[in-house]
Amino acid sequence: MTDEALAGVRETPLAERHAALGARMIEFAGWLMPVQYAGIVEEHRAVRERAGLFDLSHMGELWAEGPEAGEALARALVSDPRALAVGRAQYSMICAPDGGVIDDLIVYRLGAERFLVVANASNTAVVSDALAERLDGMRVVLDDRSLDTALVSVQGPESVGILGGLTDLDLASLRYYAAAEGTVAGTPALVARTGYTGEDGFEVFVEWERAGNIWDAMLDAGRPHGAVPVGLGARDTLRLEAGMPLYGNELDRATNPFEAGLGRVVRLDKAGDFVGRQALERAAAEAPRKTLVGLVVRGRGIARHGYPVLSGDAVTGVVTSGTVSPTLGMPIAMAYVAPRDAEPGTMLDVAVREQRVAAEVVALPFYRRKR
Repeated sequence: MTDEALAGVRETPLAERHAALGARMIEFAGWLMPVQYAGIVEEHRAVRERAGLFDLSHMGELWAEGPEAGEALARALVSDPRALAVGRAQYSMICAPDGGVIDDLIVYRLGAERFLVVANASNTAVVSDALAERLDGMRVVLDDRSLDTALVSVQGPESVGILGGLTDLDLASLRYYAAAEGTVAGTPALVARTGYTGEDGFEVFVEWERAGNIWDAMLDAGRPHGAVPVGLGARDTLRLEAGMPLYGNELDRATNPFEAGLGRVVRLDKAGDFVGRQALERAAAEAPRKTLVGLVVRGRGIARHGYPVLSGDAVTGVVTSGTVSPTLGMPIAMAYVAPRDAEPGTMLDVAVREQRVAAEVVALPFYRRKR
């Protein structure tokens, strides 16, 4: 990238290490990030078969602390953080009054009055502003520590073996969607058993200046296990196989959680009002305008983001994400279609470069790891 293109683009604390490893860097959500090292397919398969190491320091970390932190977040989000036990996490969303998704989030409860909200990099400022407005007047302090916090993740079947030798935490007792504070490579850190790949894995939150120590230690510990550094390219193919939504593709302001097949996240049964409740109650009661489905392309071609999906001569929807699945060895996609065309087994077509290519509706996810 040119110096002009890099103007105003932030770097993570690991940027020099990515360059030394030969990463190809791109601008993503205002950050200079590695898109690939050895290659997307190789990195993808390493995560599925062994392990991969990710720099996720571009994500947003927002802390909410105070006597009314749980109550305030319950009013601001569609989930109910008050229901979390200390040390547990939940997938959540922050929605607009009309029910449209502003961002999808993970909320961690790390104390009776202490919560961490993790936002997508592209939406950190928007989420921070929305939370500041929604929490105003309550006994809670919102602290955006996104530029003080780095995030390194290890994902894959070998992740426990890799991280286990570096931490004082008992990883065997750390459940999925749980988090604990301890040390990693002698550095204070928050370790969460969460991820965005469909594999077992951990996300390690650490002070910005100490991220290099964590990265180096995990990379060294991972080599005997066959672990490799992984860029955004493989992270995208991994999450697509796992049927996980990406904001800006499957989720946006024009989409509500029920249309995305994520109505379970919306706690309409929780006590008290929350932003978007009335609109989401209507969405839950009414037939959806569109439905998110999986597609397996049966013809020759790859369904890409934005390609029209056809039912007969009519456009029934649009592709939100698509790739050739390295695990399945075939083109796959997610798409929004009319509810009448959403039943698995339905045959549709995708318009690929002015050609109609057959695609079959399938249930999500495309890939589910063996337990």
